[in-house]
Amino acid sequence: MPAKKIDPAPVAEGKNPIQVIDRMMKLLDVLAQHPDPVTLKQLALETGLHPSTAHRILGAMTQSGFVDRTDAGIYRLGIRLLELGSLVKSRISLRDTAMPMMLKLHAATGESVNLGIRANDEIVYVDRTSSGRSSVRVVHIVGARAPLHTTATGKLFLVEDGLERIREYARRTGLPASTPASIVSLPALEKELDRVRRHGVSFDLDEVEAGVRCIAAGIRDDHGKLIAGISLSTPSERFNPDWAPLVRETANEISRALGYLPEHA
Repeated sequence: MPAKKIDPAPVAEGKNPIQVIDRMMKLLDVLAQHPDPVTLKQLALETGLHPSTAHRILGAMTQSGFVDRTDAGIYRLGIRLLELGSLVKSRISLRDTAMPMMLKLHAATGESVNLGIRANDEIVYVDRTSSGRSSVRVVHIVGARAPLHTTATGKLFLVEDGLERIREYARRTGLPASTPASIVSLPALEKELDRVRRHGVSFDLDEVEAGVRCIAAGIRDDHGKLIAGISLSTPSERFNPDWAPLVRETANEISRALGYLPEHA
């Protein structure tokens, strides 16, 4: 592959701050692509910058902590980027991040979309878009709680727990029924969770409230941890299982916005 054209060292670099920022970003991008420290010569080659230009900009970034320079004169990303990254992460709100995608799913289906998180053996609903299309009362209101094994979102968390912890949950709770359709035996629950595991979405078919059905998919954070689920809830007569891929993609979109990068991506 031919080397990039090296630009001449600018005479009055400070007079064009936008160009300097662009060059800073080029240098950071190249450093980010290399797991090991990089020489000035290599950085200049890969960015197309004159070595003296790259050296001046790297010097400024070193002083501010965005770049570290080792004793051997090679460069790597600095600790300041980690500090800023941690700050950005701390300011990302699950609810604020999820709501635009939830509203998009709501607009596409016309049905209610719920955001639920786990609290011990229950799911707590922390946000919701309301369909306004039906007088059917839906239990998934903000602050409402329901057992893991009866809710579509709760089943996602049980799958994450693994077989032994699922059995512990069943012993601990006794798998109480909320409706006649609720799963109340461990073999039936294990069979249901195996389907959830294989398909990546879960269903609640009149199991929390008679006449209400849900489709849920999981939301993961930047470490891949399951932290929440979104569920599309509808009156049973309007339930459409073909919405499952749309729910799953919405959950994936929220996960990506939170920094999750699937291994196969």
